[in-house]
Amino acid sequence: MQSAKLETIKLNEPNMKRGLPFTETLSVKASAREWSDRDLSLQDLSDLCWAANGINRPEEGKCTASSAQNARDVDIYLFMEDGVYLYDACKHVLEPVMPGDFRSQLMMTPPPRPKDAVGPPPPPPPPPSNPPIQIILISDVSRFKFGPPELKPEWGAIDAGIVSANLSLFCAATGMATRPRASMDKDVIRNLLKLADTQYVLLNHPIGYPK
Repeated sequence: MQSAKLETIKLNEPNMKRGLPFTETLSVKASAREWSDRDLSLQDLSDLCWAANGINRPEEGKCTASSAQNARDVDIYLFMEDGVYLYDACKHVLEPVMPGDFRSQLMMTPPPRPKDAVGPPPPPPPPPSNPPIQIILISDVSRFKFGPPELKPEWGAIDAGIVSANLSLFCAATGMATRPRASMDKDVIRNLLKLADTQYVLLNHPIGYPK
């Protein structure tokens, strides 16, 4: 679905010279919990999306993240301040999905402490600050054209993990900050995006510059 209140964002050509050497990237790679209020530039968004799962071999239509059966089953949704966008790798654009800031609605409320719990409650972990972008990785297993149905969600999860690794490495190489998270309110996300039964909400990447 597309909203008239948001426009398609035409991304820049990716900057192929950007970032640290690979082994140095690994030496600084870490999960973040805090982000500054610095916005990501259009070039940041362009390079980030391309690194995650953009087209790197146009003559073959192949992507930076491999996928089972070359199904390209993983969709990249970006939750930003003005709305939600879906990355279209073929056109290298962000297509509008819906207006509005839903970033604060994505995380789950911690379950209540059991009444029969013994001892003092553990201190809650500090909540992560609100990043400029929350990326949600969703696999549509209907794109796998053959194979046992019971294995397709597993394939989708593996494919999402490959995209997630690309995101983490790109952020480490370029001075951004992220962390892969499985903790999120999947029901809220499913309802917001009106997902089909074949679409699995798998991972969440908050992304921004470090605080």
